[in-house]
Amino acid sequence: MITKKYTLILGASPNPKRYGNMAALKLYYAGKPFIPVGIKSGQIAGKNIEELSTLKKYDNIDTVTLYLSPKNQIPYEDYIISIKPRRIIFNPGTENPKLMNLAQNKGIEVLKACTLVMLASNTYD
Repeated sequence: MITKKYTLILGASPNPKRYGNMAALKLYYAGKPFIPVGIKSGQIAGKNIEELSTLKKYDNIDTVTLYLSPKNQIPYEDYIISIKPRRIIFNPGTENPKLMNLAQNKGIEVLKACTLVMLASNTYD
């Protein structure tokens, strides 16, 4: 049985001008399963945006892609590590040396990259 591997979008937004929204739509059109998580309720590609404050424990998270500034990541650092993703993508402006080191020490791949560029160039695996 093949298990789906999800991308958790941390900082998803219902605002189509926000990069977290753009990434969700690109993932959707690329056929990549995703879970949008943010502070504002709404929907992206028919999926409800999960409330960031609930910190649900998800299984099968392959990638966490960050759209939160480093200072806004602080309350979620332990949570991000606890869901044991294969990798964390630090999109431009989200680079956080503390979380990057913590993740690498736990065997999680760290990428300073752009999810949108990765999807557009077919390097998002």
